[in-house]
Amino acid sequence: MPALHKVAAAAFLILATARPATSQAGEAPALIERGRTLVETNCASCHAVGKTGESVLPKAPLFRNLGRKYPIENLSESLAEGIMTGHPAMPQFVFSPAEIDAILAYLASIAEP
Repeated sequence: MPALHKVAAAAFLILATARPATSQAGEAPALIERGRTLVETNCASCHAVGKTGESVLPKAPLFRNLGRKYPIENLSESLAEGIMTGHPAMPQFVFSPAEIDAILAYLASIAEP
């Protein structure tokens, strides 16, 4: 496995513990929109963060596909404690509980089966 894939896998493995998020069906559009704004601001320079498109960095995972590897609701703890990877191109992010709820709602709204 190439080093960048290992780093990406490790980063998202870190994301795989958490508190449960509310269901997608019950999410308010404003919460989802806030999540969209957060990921576009913090993540879109490398990752595809929408329902379509490719990542700017080809090896950066598509956010719409995250649910294929990790339950979206399991990402909250890592978002709260800080997403860290073994490569310098990925900054460390730490989000507030309200931001985490918004990000999880957005990720659930764009998740592909």
